[in-house]
Amino acid sequence: MTLSLLHVFTWVVSGVTVFGVIFRPGQWPEWVFAVLGAALLVVTGLLPWREALVGIESGTDVYLFLAGMMLLAETARREGLFDYLAAFAARSAKGSPRRLFALVYLIGTLVTVFLSNDATAVVLTPAVIAVTRAAKVSSPIPYLLVCAFVANAASFVLPISNPANLVVFGSQMPPLGQWLLRFSLPSILAIAATFYLLRWTQKEGLQGTTDSNVEIPPLSLGGRIAAIGLVAASIVLLVSSALGLELGWPTLLAGGLTALAVVIGEKTNPLPLVKEISWETLAMVAGLFVIVRALEVSGLQATLVSLLEGPLNQAPHWGAMASGVVLAFGTNLTNNLPLGLLTGAFTSAAHLPEQVVNAILIGIDIGPNLSVTGSLATILWLSALRRAGLSFGALNFLKIGFVVMPPALILALLAVLFQPWS
Repeated sequence: MTLSLLHVFTWVVSGVTVFGVIFRPGQWPEWVFAVLGAALLVVTGLLPWREALVGIESGTDVYLFLAGMMLLAETARREGLFDYLAAFAARSAKGSPRRLFALVYLIGTLVTVFLSNDATAVVLTPAVIAVTRAAKVSSPIPYLLVCAFVANAASFVLPISNPANLVVFGSQMPPLGQWLLRFSLPSILAIAATFYLLRWTQKEGLQGTTDSNVEIPPLSLGGRIAAIGLVAASIVLLVSSALGLELGWPTLLAGGLTALAVVIGEKTNPLPLVKEISWETLAMVAGLFVIVRALEVSGLQATLVSLLEGPLNQAPHWGAMASGVVLAFGTNLTNNLPLGLLTGAFTSAAHLPEQVVNAILIGIDIGPNLSVTGSLATILWLSALRRAGLSFGALNFLKIGFVVMPPALILALLAVLFQPWS
């Protein structure tokens, strides 16, 4: 067997693994395909076990970040903080569906920015479902779509807003001040465009009135502690980002201390909280890091660098626009997490203009608003709907995505290219 044939087999196994993670043949969990694919590469000798360990180790910051964010989000959810916020939004809407839509969008934006897009999908969606039923809206779909679309549109406001941000930049994560200079204007445009376009597509479902007599549940001691913990955690993470520190350990410590404070304050058993953490998600991410390491060892990364580094530097504006658009649509074929891992390895190895790297991140983050397979957050959103006995077809999502995603993407990319301080 020649070396080139080994490369082909590595790429085939990696491709089949990603296909399994996205489409889940037999309805098996995503992590099963990621772990089996990684194990197959090692067992068959396509990837030496030491290289597999290198791949797993390279994701340490991401695992810590995800675990900490899941602790923060689950603590807030269990203590009713998101139910409280959603009910407050329903009461504040004063019977106006359009006002309720805007308030849910605002809450979704804040949750995404400070708790990550996965938190919006996992913990805000059930709260919105409950409140739309209490408010007796004509259709819950417009408000539920907010949870899916804002989770991606607002996911590059801060480094902590999306785990994909960590995998794209890796150890080259910009400090907070530099991040804000690079992504504030693109984020504002993406969030605003997504809001207006999504509301336009849902105008028929936002007619009539809602019941504003929604009971706002009392916020328990644990809920108040969780709210304080979230604010404190956000400050810690912003300071860490400003200092250019890795975000994994600060996130895990913030989540752990917040959960501990709630457990002590409420005198509750911490085991149910720990069990609610999606350990399967961490296993899936570790498996994908092994897949990406196999692609690096197989020479795919070096091939991409040799093919693309020169053209992207020679025409940075065109290169940035092309990179952002291709990757945005590509996330819907491969899911943005594995594609983000691959592009992160590429951007680390290649010497690229800043606007090209910015455009790559924007494509990875906002591209998944095209289809239900684009990001882990959207897949988690669908799961939350199913648990509540609801569903939303992939074709219907695609029709809305074609209206909402491309204009928001283009505006954000143009801001990257032409913002005055770039």
